[in-house]
Amino acid sequence: MIRPYVPDDKTALLALLKLNIPRYFDASEENDFSTYLDEHLERYYVVEENGKLIGSGGINFFPAEKLARISWDIVHPEFQGKGIGTELLRHRIARIEKEQGIELIVVRTTQLVYKFYQKAGFELVKTEKDFWAEGFDLYQMEMQVQKA
Repeated sequence: MIRPYVPDDKTALLALLKLNIPRYFDASEENDFSTYLDEHLERYYVVEENGKLIGSGGINFFPAEKLARISWDIVHPEFQGKGIGTELLRHRIARIEKEQGIELIVVRTTQLVYKFYQKAGFELVKTEKDFWAEGFDLYQMEMQVQKA
């Protein structure tokens, strides 16, 4: 079940992030994620199964640039490759498509998972070595919003 984030989810989400360190995130990103949840989140969603948080991901809007950014996608290692991330991404893309004035969706990810977004229709537009941390390169990707 996908539902909106509530502050009581924070501890479980930080634990979920730790399960993905060092494979998908650098340890230095823990503080960044905590700060994001406290200060920068606009729309953030969690995937819950049997009372356990198994995934999460957000959206941030930049109306002046007519874009939305997919942010902080995390899936529990035991549930990776089972469609959880795809379902959560589709959920957010559908929300973005309903927003007035948003024309572009941006994802800033790494070389480790950019192919996931590529399969969903995102195109690679920029790379930058060691952007997030050593060994974690920026792969910036974009998708045009499809209005119904």
